[in-house]
Amino acid sequence: MKLYIKPGACSMASHIILAEIGGDFAVEVVDTANGETASGANYRDINPKGKVPALEVEGEVLTEGPAILQFLGDRATALDTTLTLAPAGGTMARARVNEVLNFTGTELHVAFGPLFSPTATDAQREAARQTVAGKLDWLEGRLADGRFHLTGRDFTIADAYAFVVTNWANFSGIALERWPHLSGFMARVAARPAVQRVLKAEGLAA
Repeated sequence: MKLYIKPGACSMASHIILAEIGGDFAVEVVDTANGETASGANYRDINPKGKVPALEVEGEVLTEGPAILQFLGDRATALDTTLTLAPAGGTMARARVNEVLNFTGTELHVAFGPLFSPTATDAQREAARQTVAGKLDWLEGRLADGRFHLTGRDFTIADAYAFVVTNWANFSGIALERWPHLSGFMARVAARPAVQRVLKAEGLAA
């Protein structure tokens, strides 16, 4: 199994879940600007979309972060029922995980776009910060009842994705201290051993 990533990008969520599961897997960095992998392969031959993540598994290539996260979570649970990364399909617990996954992908992730665009104006970036703040308000509300993670007690694939995207605030001039419950969640997730390993591997922690 091989995961193609760009350090610090949304692909980190899949990297985190692989690290949580453990076992053998490979990670290869992609330069998405020139479309080349670290080993010199043309990345579009692997993923015609040219984006990360992509997961090579059992002779196939799976793309789109939320799809990869659900595949990995379901696979892990099938192999080890003590893992809680993805609740069983058809349950409200799984629907809540999917709710946060979809919100992160279609709302929060997209809202950060102008903050990483070299052509965005200062006004566009400031408007994006306000939009991001509104999305972070929703995550704060999810945690306001004292829950440990975004869908309850257990760490899931949704927490991994939300953690990675929310962490972009640290590179976008957005101070997370404004959201105390979310800040606590970020600290808890960052302290997980698997997350620490991934942060170091991707160059985001010493």
